[in-house]
Amino acid sequence: MQARASSRRALLIVDMQVGLFNGNPPPYQGARVLANINALIARAREAGAPVYAARHTGPAGSPLAPDSELTKLVSGLDVDAARDTVFVKTRPNCFIGTELRQWLADAGVNELAIAGMKTEYCVDTTCRAALDLGLRAVLIEDAHTTVDTPEMDARAMIAHHNRTLNGPFVSLARAEAFAF
Repeated sequence: MQARASSRRALLIVDMQVGLFNGNPPPYQGARVLANINALIARAREAGAPVYAARHTGPAGSPLAPDSELTKLVSGLDVDAARDTVFVKTRPNCFIGTELRQWLADAGVNELAIAGMKTEYCVDTTCRAALDLGLRAVLIEDAHTTVDTPEMDARAMIAHHNRTLNGPFVSLARAEAFAF
């Protein structure tokens, strides 16, 4: 998928953090998703596109307290806090209570590639919110994941969200085909 001449793209990585990625049960195809996200990071850097990484935190004293090891970015994720923007959020929507929208505007970004965890929560919510803010969102269909639940297995949940979000809220792209 090639960028349109008028597009400035950025990469948003949602909640790829220890407490989610290393949880029990583990995320569906976690190693593949991590590798796809790292490939996207490398291509974004080559193209000079901004990379943003969100960390979800909860209140002090909770398992997701801001200083908890569970909220740290997962080992092996090629995010570099010296060159990439790592920020904390407390809501499923990456834009609420953060400066993400302003950073994107300041960088002239109008198209946002979205990857990360968890498909049915923060990835879904952020995809829907991007449209409301006038951004074109591209969900990287093989670079987001979740875990099995009693109601639905993770593979089916990912496929469901790819199908449901595609069109009204996002366009889909595969990691290997997405260009910044």
